[in-house]
Amino acid sequence: MTQPTSDAVMNALPLPVMTIGRDNAILQANSAAEAFLDTSERVLIKKTLNDFLPFGSPVLALIDDVRTRGASVSEYRVDIGGPRLGLERIVDAFANPLADDSESVVLMLQERTIADKMNRQLTHRTAARSVTALGAMLAHEIKNPLSGIRGAAQLLEHAASSEDRQLTRLICDEADRIVKLVERVELFGDSGPVDRGPINIHVILDHVKRLGQSGFARHVRIVENYDPSLPPIYGNRDQLVQIFINLLKNAAEAIGPDALEGEIVLSTAFRTGMRLQARGSSERISLPIEVAVRDNGPGIPDEFISEMFDPFVTTKENGSGLGLALVAKIVGDHGGIVECDPAPRRTTFRVMLPMFSEKTAVQSSTDDVSNETSVKD
Repeated sequence: MTQPTSDAVMNALPLPVMTIGRDNAILQANSAAEAFLDTSERVLIKKTLNDFLPFGSPVLALIDDVRTRGASVSEYRVDIGGPRLGLERIVDAFANPLADDSESVVLMLQERTIADKMNRQLTHRTAARSVTALGAMLAHEIKNPLSGIRGAAQLLEHAASSEDRQLTRLICDEADRIVKLVERVELFGDSGPVDRGPINIHVILDHVKRLGQSGFARHVRIVENYDPSLPPIYGNRDQLVQIFINLLKNAAEAIGPDALEGEIVLSTAFRTGMRLQARGSSERISLPIEVAVRDNGPGIPDEFISEMFDPFVTTKENGSGLGLALVAKIVGDHGGIVECDPAPRRTTFRVMLPMFSEKTAVQSSTDDVSNETSVKD
């Protein structure tokens, strides 16, 4: 049996690993490091680590500490964000001295962004579930009285003067607006089983694109960047359309109607390595299908980033704050995750979904029957 070379072993590692020499010159980098720095090894070995990290980065101090002590040093949750690597890059850094070389250090980085996003995703799902009960309560307790209020206002309108008629019309309009809001919240209460099957995600995106171009997104250019070889996903067509209509509408509104070069990019890709543990199970579900919606709008204010998927949180003057919360709920119901990379002129929402398989279909059917029984009980 042929033994693998050291380069083959390095490139098989899923985390960025680099050998750092004198003056922090990059001597070697594996494939994950090339992807992390978005630079080929051929170019990397002509540069130093200082070229990629911000001045005074804790990682540079970490390497100096390893050289001084001659021992391994680790540091967690280090911010290495900057012009070259992006604004938000949080990593755990592990550095070890290279045997028989007092200057060279092996550096391994583990990006924390994904783990933090997964934690936030669980928070989004919890918030969405809390709205489920709220939606059912609102539907019963608010819609019925509103119907009576609206009917009374219509009766008064017939005998009212023209000036008073404006007030009765205002009552009717506001009652209708509240009913629409309640109906949107009521969507969260729909926890029954739904029909699911293999879905071509590009058919969904094409449909959503046509809807957008004929209405709310007519003022922007929509660009497609699809991977045509994607396998089908396992989902419900109507719910998937709802997800991407909300994301496309959100992007179009973020750009604004007066933008001269507004652009939304719809992209799909197959990503390996993303796994999520199913709730109430030890099984880890693979989420290889990524659908991204990127816009060149002004971005999301910092104070809204951590809670953008929470219900009733919105940056829009007349927004309800339920669009992204509904997206989080539906994606969670499909066993996937949704996250946002906020940045001016390149805000990106990514939806990671499981692909269709006979095992997934059987498991989902079992879960639906179990959930239905629990509801009836």
